[in-house]
Amino acid sequence: MKERCDLLIRNIACLVTAAGGKRGPLSNPKWEDLGVVENGAVAIRRGKFVAVGTTAEVESRISITPKTKTLSGRGRLVLPGFIDPHTHFLFVGTREEEYAMRVEGVDYLEIRRRGGGIRKTVRAFRAASDEELLDAGRRRLDSFLAYGTTTVEGKSGYGLTTEEEIRALRLMAQLNDTHPIEVVPTFLGAHEIPEEYEGRTGDYVRLVIDEMIPRVRGLARFCDVFCEKGVFEIEESRAILDAGKRHGLLPKLHAEEFVSIGGGELAAEVGAVSADHLLAVTEEGCAAMARSGTIAILLPGTAIGLAKRVFADVERMRRNALPIALATDCNPGSSFTESMSVVLSLACSLEGLTLPEAILGATRNAAAALGLLDSIGTIEVGKKADCILLRATHPAAIPYRFGTNLVETVVKNGLPIRRRRRPNLVGPTV
Repeated sequence: MKERCDLLIRNIACLVTAAGGKRGPLSNPKWEDLGVVENGAVAIRRGKFVAVGTTAEVESRISITPKTKTLSGRGRLVLPGFIDPHTHFLFVGTREEEYAMRVEGVDYLEIRRRGGGIRKTVRAFRAASDEELLDAGRRRLDSFLAYGTTTVEGKSGYGLTTEEEIRALRLMAQLNDTHPIEVVPTFLGAHEIPEEYEGRTGDYVRLVIDEMIPRVRGLARFCDVFCEKGVFEIEESRAILDAGKRHGLLPKLHAEEFVSIGGGELAAEVGAVSADHLLAVTEEGCAAMARSGTIAILLPGTAIGLAKRVFADVERMRRNALPIALATDCNPGSSFTESMSVVLSLACSLEGLTLPEAILGATRNAAAALGLLDSIGTIEVGKKADCILLRATHPAAIPYRFGTNLVETVVKNGLPIRRRRRPNLVGPTV
């Protein structure tokens, strides 16, 4: 019996399923792992893919009814919706003046001394109303969506009190319920030492462990820590992540962004789903993460936002067969972008990723970095029908056309929820 479908996308010039090769996240992927189908088609019913293949194959398996909607893929590239596994999108206010200082050589500690840095965003967050935060978050999600992102991870970490951290997670849940994008919440109470705890890091760590973590249980999927020299060091980070695990929060961590202190090894030790940044990760750290199944999330946008020319050692990760994912790190201080296409351009041209590494890093491996590869990240029968149509016929067009938004149509849970008639050369219309 043929499968009925609600939406058929047919005659796709280049369908990238991201489903080639072995199962699970991939290290050192090759072109065949992209699972490319020429003159492809996908059929969708009740929010899931029910047929994937060539147009002839798919049309032979499905029943088209008067209620079936069709989209033409002629001259189009189709791939899974982008998945952004590391963002801090819920914030108000901007810090562009800090960028101006950084390009003149002013370091973070001096910017912080002048009242900037994460603490500036914390002050703005605490002063904002729920309505202001929801409006800012909603507009930012609109922008992600316009650039083809269908699932986004969102971190707390700009409240830094128990009630403010709970508020951040509660507002993200509200946005998840009312916006087409799926928001995956992460608790990041250990993002910075708040001003009122200056010189009392131990007291703040105890607050995070004893009060915050028990109260955010059920509001977040992950517990994250900014594990860095001078912020939360190894022992403090381990204690926080272990506490999160006791309360059902899966561990993630910001690791080795500036100096190597053993963050990669800690990620492996605690069984972290991902370790992010990794500009200074060691050979031993990469090997340990690969053994533990931890995904490396690279955030090349921070090289732009921090005005530095430092990138992750991708070759070291390849040698250790460490799967790589990509993310925007969207935040007001170090990487203010919602565009995964821009991230792909930076990853390929500046960090040296191959096209298969970049495409799978923004889809399949990014889904694994959120523990969601069983439901999203590839175009396969049974998975959520999240995909994007672009005005291109080759996946290399995405990083090649840097700064250009080629996304024409976004399909989320089987619904075409955004249509564009022409590529936007500047930014999304929100």
